[in-house]
Amino acid sequence: MSTAIKPKHIGRNISRIRELRDMKQEALAIAIGTNQQSISIIEGSESVDEEKLKKIAEALGVTPEAIKNFSEEAVFNIIGNTYNDDSSSIKNYNCTFNPLDKLIESIEKNEKLYERLIQVEKDKAAYLEKLLDKK
Repeated sequence: MSTAIKPKHIGRNISRIRELRDMKQEALAIAIGTNQQSISIIEGSESVDEEKLKKIAEALGVTPEAIKNFSEEAVFNIIGNTYNDDSSSIKNYNCTFNPLDKLIESIEKNEKLYERLIQVEKDKAAYLEKLLDKK
């Protein structure tokens, strides 16, 4: 039985980082100037040449070393240690205003605008009648 350390699967690391970034293969392909099939092949391979790795790392917003040393266990540990579920504490997320009051306020504003519009139309009609009477 061999005790040699198994090399990291770079393609799988790229795939997981891409998925964690909520990025599709096609989007990554466009970002590095290739096609989706190439990304699929890269993600299936154990190693990637340094130049491609740099381009992929830049598109994913990480360093090439982060891709090489990526560990899902570390990600889950970080999330587990930093995520704080405040469901035990009671929070008050009430509105600072009454929505019905705001609705009534807007209806009243609309009524005033309609009244002004009607008054303008009445004034216009009266002015036109006055002009016709002069002729």
